Amino acid sequence: MERVIFHCDLNSFYASVELLDHPELRHLPVAVCGDPDSRHGIILAKNEPAKAFGVKTAETIWQARKKCPELVLLPAHHHKYREFSRLVNHIYQEYTDLVEPFGIDESWLDLTGTLHLFGGDARALADRLRERLRCELGLTISVGVSFNKVFAKLGSDYKKPDATTVISRENFKQIVWPLPVTDLLYVGRAAAQTFQKFNIRTIGDLARFDRESLFTLLGKNGVQLHDFANGLDRSPVAPATQHTPPKSVGNGLTFPRNLQGREEIRAGVTQLADQVGTRLRLQHMKCQGVSLAIRDPDFRDLSRQQRLDSPTYLGREIAQTAMELAESCWNMDHPVRALTVTALYLVPEEEAAAQLDLLSGPLERKRERLEKLEGALDSIRAKYGKGAIAPASAPRDPGEDRHAPPPGGSRSYLEEP
Repeated sequence: MERVIFHCDLNSFYASVELLDHPELRHLPVAVCGDPDSRHGIILAKNEPAKAFGVKTAETIWQARKKCPELVLLPAHHHKYREFSRLVNHIYQEYTDLVEPFGIDESWLDLTGTLHLFGGDARALADRLRERLRCELGLTISVGVSFNKVFAKLGSDYKKPDATTVISRENFKQIVWPLPVTDLLYVGRAAAQTFQKFNIRTIGDLARFDRESLFTLLGKNGVQLHDFANGLDRSPVAPATQHTPPKSVGNGLTFPRNLQGREEIRAGVTQLADQVGTRLRLQHMKCQGVSLAIRDPDFRDLSRQQRLDSPTYLGREIAQTAMELAESCWNMDHPVRALTVTALYLVPEEEAAAQLDLLSGPLERKRERLEKLEGALDSIRAKYGKGAIAPASAPRDPGEDRHAPPPGGSRSYLEEP
């Protein structure tokens, strides 16, 4: 039986939710953003009039206002977005129990086994779903309908806002293959740069490229992307209740002022590593590698990574490795605008057997004490809040309340397989 997969993408989600409370602004260019007075204020979402001025998500507020001086800025209310996301996915679940969220504003639905209950016409059901969300929640979605997840997502991106696009086995070469190869799911920066060297500019170019050569260039990822381009994705729609452990855990911070010198950089690394360690312990995972990304005031990025001798979820061990990476690749006299520390190659805590050597006994006893200590810190944070206890060296603005949570444009993420 041919699969029927929907990808539903809420249009300008954050901005749409905010405009429910400000209908008088709908015709104006509007963006949801961070604090306009801080350096790390960035555009989180924008409405269609703002898009017409070229305003882009993730650019800084000052860049957006250069393009659109009349841009109306609204603060973010993340609790609202989580609640609307929950309501939207609850509606999806009335049509199928196979609903896989992909971020807060996108979901895949597998309707293969239930479409016949709703008339049997996939396009008509997608249109009905769009109408229902518009009427009941005041939000619009774009829906891609296809026979696999990758093409369904391309369909929801193909025409916006508030549209349905059907990509079938009969028409996918006409619709999908002319699209830029960077539109394909999981084509990252490195793959795109490799493709450019070999004149692979469209998804069709990728589909026609020699499969074995792609394996030579990009390994298994190259073969997978070739399959995606040819409509051979067979990945299932996995409901949110089927938990998949993350592949990595990272935290990044854009600091209120540039870090200067080894000690300030060490303080920033320590703060982030402590947060990463805390999140690893919550996930009951340990990491076998650490990466560090450094951004300078001119937005130039540098990143390095390193394997660990033994799996860990201790913030101090993650910080030590991250500082070794910093000292190996960065001139400590140069200012730092932002840092990101990421734990890589995660394994479940119970499987993380440390490698033994002649000193393993004393070292393991010391590690056990440190793990108990950091566990106690986790308990304090759980009871009194994340800002209740933090590394004393965490970088702060002069005169800032020492009991306040750390400042800056903090971001954290879990990378899924």
